[in-house]
Amino acid sequence: MQNVKSDILTFRGTHYDYGVAVGTWLKQTKMLKNREKEWRKRVPRFDIDVQETQAIFQQFAPQIWDEIRGIQDVLNIPTRQAILNFAHYRFTTLPDSGCSVFVGDHYLVRNYDYHPATYDGRYQLFQPTDGGYAQIGPMSRTTGRMDGMNEHGLVMAYNFMHRKKPANGFVCYMVGRLILEYCRNVEEAISLLKRIPHRSSFSYIVMDATGAHAIIEVTPRSIDIRHDQTCTNHFKLLTHENRNYTKESEERLARLESQIPTSSPDKFDVFKRFNNPQYEIYSKLFKSWSGTIHTSMYDPTTLTAWIALGESQAPIAFDFRAWLDGKSVERVTLHGQLDTDIHFATE
Repeated sequence: MQNVKSDILTFRGTHYDYGVAVGTWLKQTKMLKNREKEWRKRVPRFDIDVQETQAIFQQFAPQIWDEIRGIQDVLNIPTRQAILNFAHYRFTTLPDSGCSVFVGDHYLVRNYDYHPATYDGRYQLFQPTDGGYAQIGPMSRTTGRMDGMNEHGLVMAYNFMHRKKPANGFVCYMVGRLILEYCRNVEEAISLLKRIPHRSSFSYIVMDATGAHAIIEVTPRSIDIRHDQTCTNHFKLLTHENRNYTKESEERLARLESQIPTSSPDKFDVFKRFNNPQYEIYSKLFKSWSGTIHTSMYDPTTLTAWIALGESQAPIAFDFRAWLDGKSVERVTLHGQLDTDIHFATE
């Protein structure tokens, strides 16, 4: 069992200055060296087009492009390298991974299942002053988000579906960031997902402060919407797009649904069932790119976020509304345990 930690960092200001702060933090970690090693192992299966990437960001996310420039300036790296590591457009396809989500009455719980060596180990609260919405959640690949909530109470998480037939487009963690950055509710999130280009196939689960929610099944070719409470790693509507092997995902979904009470389950009980391995929703398949790294929960009505790093942990609460009103966050790190010897990307 390995002790792990995640830094908690807060920032209020412009996207460029936020990028500078993030770049300064990155220089204190081993993340860039670790990424360089990974790129040597896995030659990127895509082309970098500086002008095309800049144009797509100017169309959909000009402020995030400013953030990338801030990171680039601090790290003193070429634009092509900044795009490779931080833009997440026309990115390589992803290995198989897990993730489970339950949507309750004004709350959402999810397990983030992936490979620890890709995990940033940073929990971020960011309140921009130059456009875009404030957001809270764990960082993914520096500029992305794998789940989170914004100032309007829009909650987002995503689940991997398959790697078949990728196209030019944004990858999941940048798509997640765009949803939090620019959408106030479920309707706007669906509209954004219909407009932007997608690299791979994912389900994006969104919930807003009214209690509305949707599971949006997305591929580079099509999009469909359902309103179930549960989601693992297979499509229910775009079934022709599913992987050939969905047995593990279907079995995990069955375990999830059998573990959750059918009538008004308590959100902390649901969280416990997601985070404690004895309920068989939490996964330890870290070497297979599908081990649970964190369990998160969001309540959009109170703007409260909870997270636990690793297994069998009490959830740590963050009062996002109080932080937006100017109150500081006293906690500086999250701690937990993972049953693996694989280290985070920053270590």
